[in-house]
Amino acid sequence: MSQESCSHDCGSCQQKCDQEQKPDFSVPANPLSDVKKVIGVVSGKGGVGKSLVTSLLASALQKKGHQCGILDADITGPSIPKMFGVDALATSNAQGIIPAHSKGGVDMMSVNLLVEDKSTPVIWRGPAIAGVVKQFWSDVIWSYEEFLLVDMPPGTGDVPLTVFQSLPLDGIIIVASPQELVSMIVEKALRMAKEMNVPILGIVENMSYIACPDCGKKIKIFGEGKTKETAEKYGIDFLGEIPLVPELASLCDAGNIEYFSDSFMDTAVAKAEALLK
Repeated sequence: MSQESCSHDCGSCQQKCDQEQKPDFSVPANPLSDVKKVIGVVSGKGGVGKSLVTSLLASALQKKGHQCGILDADITGPSIPKMFGVDALATSNAQGIIPAHSKGGVDMMSVNLLVEDKSTPVIWRGPAIAGVVKQFWSDVIWSYEEFLLVDMPPGTGDVPLTVFQSLPLDGIIIVASPQELVSMIVEKALRMAKEMNVPILGIVENMSYIACPDCGKKIKIFGEGKTKETAEKYGIDFLGEIPLVPELASLCDAGNIEYFSDSFMDTAVAKAEALLK
């Protein structure tokens, strides 16, 4: 079939072209944005610490001199501004929305930066939520970001699919917990990434252990973690463990996550930096 007569509706077409055209759902960035690399932080289930990993990675990258931004795509459960102690509402001008800034210089956009009452629930259906995520990319002026981290909601539903299809992801980092069922959960995230042709940078295990305050022994309250084993099984990089640290929890509650000093994210930072080369 000639290009002139093609309807581009492959589903109803009787002709067998050499290469069926796939629909393009990509959304253009704001004309004033300048983003070098986009990294999604994903999980197969909720409650594994995806926002924590996003915040720690952003803080670590920022401390190493890389300007970093966070697009909080977890519309119904936004927590990024709280962790960074950002309360001011986002502003805008004729060109678009201006992201808020943390004390350490991390740029961010979250639905909690658009409402006066932070406890107001977002009771929207999937398409409306997905639309807001796309606007956080197209309407926000990410003026200069070496890295834009996208904190996604868990699972493989509307919003993760929107991010995979609409944003130019350079890779994803998967967050998991030590439990046995991690293999099944990780496999879902892996398969989605492969279906969307998005590179997998690696996997991080959160809540790996508690260090005894007296002797320093690692106490694995969830048992021996399966994340490293799962990473080896699927041929992806294991980017490290994050223990349960009371100090870290306190800093998150106080909005001071940037003041946490650790080496938990060193391997993930190195993986991200490799994308710039």
